[in-house]
Amino acid sequence: MTLRFLYLFLVINIHFTAAQVFEVEDIKVFNDGYERINFVILSEGYQASELDQFITDATSFTNSLFSQSPFLEYADYFNVYAIKVPSNESGADHPGTGSTSDETGWPIPTITVDTYFNATYDSYGSHRLLYYEIDGNNANNTAAKINTVLANNFPTYDQALILVNSPYYGGSGGEFPMASTGISANEIAIHELGHSLFNLKDEYYASGFEGEAINMTQESNTSLVKWKNWINENGVHVYPYGASGVPATWYRPHQNCKMRVLGAPFCSVCKEGMIEKIHDLISPIGSYAPVSNAITPSTYPVDFQLNLIKPNPDTLESSWTLNTINFGTNVDNVSILETDLNTGSNNLTVVVTDVTEDLVKVDNHETVHVYTVTWDITKSTLGIDAIIAEENIYNISMYPNPSNTIVNLKLESHHDSRLKIEIVSLDGKRVKKASISNYETKQLNISNLSQGLYVTNFYANNTLIASKKLVKN
Repeated sequence: MTLRFLYLFLVINIHFTAAQVFEVEDIKVFNDGYERINFVILSEGYQASELDQFITDATSFTNSLFSQSPFLEYADYFNVYAIKVPSNESGADHPGTGSTSDETGWPIPTITVDTYFNATYDSYGSHRLLYYEIDGNNANNTAAKINTVLANNFPTYDQALILVNSPYYGGSGGEFPMASTGISANEIAIHELGHSLFNLKDEYYASGFEGEAINMTQESNTSLVKWKNWINENGVHVYPYGASGVPATWYRPHQNCKMRVLGAPFCSVCKEGMIEKIHDLISPIGSYAPVSNAITPSTYPVDFQLNLIKPNPDTLESSWTLNTINFGTNVDNVSILETDLNTGSNNLTVVVTDVTEDLVKVDNHETVHVYTVTWDITKSTLGIDAIIAEENIYNISMYPNPSNTIVNLKLESHHDSRLKIEIVSLDGKRVKKASISNYETKQLNISNLSQGLYVTNFYANNTLIASKKLVKN
C-alpha cells in the first residue's frame, strides 16, 4: 500500500469511526416518513445531564410555533424531531467583542465555553448575533459538523434549528438558524425560521442584507408591487424602511410583522409566502389507493380513495372525473360500478387544490399548485385487467396579471407533462389557445383582446386541472 493510499485509508476510517449517532426524540409526529415536512431541532450548550431540559425547551418552542398562523392552520404538514447532542460545557461563547451600544438591555458576561457547535455571541461584531462561526469564515468548520450530525442522525430533514442553552437574548438566520433559550426565545426562533425555511427578509433595516424578496422590494407603486393583491387589507401597504438614504429606497408590506417586531404575528404577505413554500415542499395527498399493480378486485364496486393532509380549517377542494365526465366533488373516495366503465381503457383523475382565500389571494396569485392522481383502468369482458396509478404535482405560473400585451405562462411538474391552454371570455367563447411543456415558459400575445376579464383554463389529458382569472387592461 502506497503512502498516498494509506493516508486515504486512514482518513476514511477516521471519518467513519468518528461519526457519532445521537438519540433522536419525537416531539410532534403525524407521519414518520417523506409525506411531511421534517423539522429537526439540535441541542447546543446542553451537557448530557441537561438533555431532558433540552427536550422541554424544544417542546415549548414547538407548542409556540404551532399556536401561530400559518403554522397553526398547516400543523399536520409538519413533523418535529429533536437530536440530543451533548456539549462538554453549558451555554455559549461571549468574547465581548461586539458593539457595546448593541448590548443595551442584554448584558452578558465575557465567557468561553466548550460546546459542540461553537455557538458564539458577538458574531459579525453584533452582540446579539448568536452564530456558529463568529466571522462567517468557517474557521472551526462548524457548518460541516452540523451537516455530519444531520446526515448521521436524520438525513431526511427539511429544516434544522439549533437551540442554544443560554439565558441571554440572541439568535441568527442562515442555513441553520440558531436561537437562545433566554428572553423571547421562542419568538426569536420563529423569526429566524422565517428567514431560513421561507426566505423572508427582516422588516427592520439590516444594512447589507437588502434584496428583492417576498416581503422586501424597491417597487413603490401600489399597482405593481408584488403584494398588490393585499394593499389596504390587514394593514398591508408599501412602507419605506427609512426616511432617507438607502433605507428609504426599500419597502416592506407592514409596520407590525414578526419579521420586524418579536411578539407580533406574521403579516398577510409573509403568511402567503410561507404557505407557498409549504405547497412547494409537500403535496396534500398523503397517500392514495389503489396503487399500481395492486391486486384487481373480482367484484364491483371498485373503491378509489385519497388520504389528504388537511389544513385547519379544511380549505382543500377535490374534483373527480371519469373519462372527462364529472364523477365527484369534494369527497375523499369514490366507488365505480361496472356500468361506469367502458370496455378497454378508462381514465379516472382526481384534482386537489388548496383554495384558502383568507391566507392566499387565489384569484390573482401568480402561481397555482395542483395535485393529481390518475388511474388508468383497463376493463375487459372478464373484469378489470389492470389499474395503473400515477401521482403528479403541477406548478402553473401566469404573469403579469393584469396585462395589456404579453402574458407569460410557465409549467413545472414532477413528470414529463404537456398542458393544453385555453383563454375563454365571460360569454364562453374561446379567444386564444396554446400548449406548454414541462419546464417551458411561453409568451402569449393578448394585445388584440378587448379589455376585460377572461378565464384561462389548463387541461392535462383533456381533464381540466386549473383555472385562473386573467385581466386584460
